[in-house]
Amino acid sequence: MGMEIVASAPGKVTLFGEHAVVYGEPAIVASIDKRVYVKCKPRKDNIITISALNLNVPGIILTIDKDGEIKLETDYGKVLSAVSYIKEAIKLTQEFLDIKYGAEITISSEMPVGAGLGTSAAVAVTTIAAFAKSHGYDLNLKDIARLSWQTELKVQGIASPMDSTIATYGGFIYLRYDGKDFEFENMKGVGELPLVIGYTRRLYKTGEMVAKVRRLINRYNQLGGDLVKLIGRVVELAKKALLTNDLKTVGELMNINHGLLDTLGVSTKELNDIVYIMRGFGAYGSKLSGAGGGGVAIGVAPKRRMREIIAALKLIEATPIETSIGGKGLKIGKLKT
Repeated sequence: MGMEIVASAPGKVTLFGEHAVVYGEPAIVASIDKRVYVKCKPRKDNIITISALNLNVPGIILTIDKDGEIKLETDYGKVLSAVSYIKEAIKLTQEFLDIKYGAEITISSEMPVGAGLGTSAAVAVTTIAAFAKSHGYDLNLKDIARLSWQTELKVQGIASPMDSTIATYGGFIYLRYDGKDFEFENMKGVGELPLVIGYTRRLYKTGEMVAKVRRLINRYNQLGGDLVKLIGRVVELAKKALLTNDLKTVGELMNINHGLLDTLGVSTKELNDIVYIMRGFGAYGSKLSGAGGGGVAIGVAPKRRMREIIAALKLIEATPIETSIGGKGLKIGKLKT
């Protein structure tokens, strides 16, 4: 019958290059020490059962439509994607490996869903890895990353391969995507990066923010294209600064990157408040991370300033997320035979 498997994958922060990565510019993303866990027990029939635990989402609304589809929504209207991602990930893996059987899936998360921390990609990666392994298949990391990306494309309609790649491999990744295929390198020379994360309620979906940027770029054509290229140039400079552990330059480039993202219209007052609080309390630099429209902002700061920044974030009712970055990617283990 197979074996019971548990898999885990990390969330992420986008250090540089969000939104521009959709237009062929590079981006830099790092894993965080907050993980999604999926436990998978194979079944003898073709039934899939899903138990979602500790997903840290306030104000959940559950609906079952006329076709029996279950939807979970948060209090800001975003469809909670965990169930959709699991369903699609299993379907794609079944087709890829020609597996006819089902499974009992249990999922839990150490980070908020829908915060811009790559939870959906981590869900897809862990589901694919655990489902395949529980049925006796050892997928390589490349196949897992690509199946996860395909899962995100199916569920969201649009997705760069950035989140699925970092959830699979972990570490610090420099990635370039041309709209069809992508290439990446693991930046193994990056030293310790003291990062602070602040989270505020997400007001808009990723797809909405991507569409907003596209409209702006189409409207202003050359100007919009120049803004995207400038973000790409920031990414290249940031890569050099990260590899030489030049934290002050990393911070300054974060400030520039945030200014360009704000110009593209993806920041919010709440995100800007976090960004400027971080700078005001001693961060070298700070920026929003991810699609924007709420979610998370990140800052690079001297360690001696971290406590003050975290206290200041709490005063403006932003949730600090304390984590290390650049850790391991996908992990797979056997529970029992």
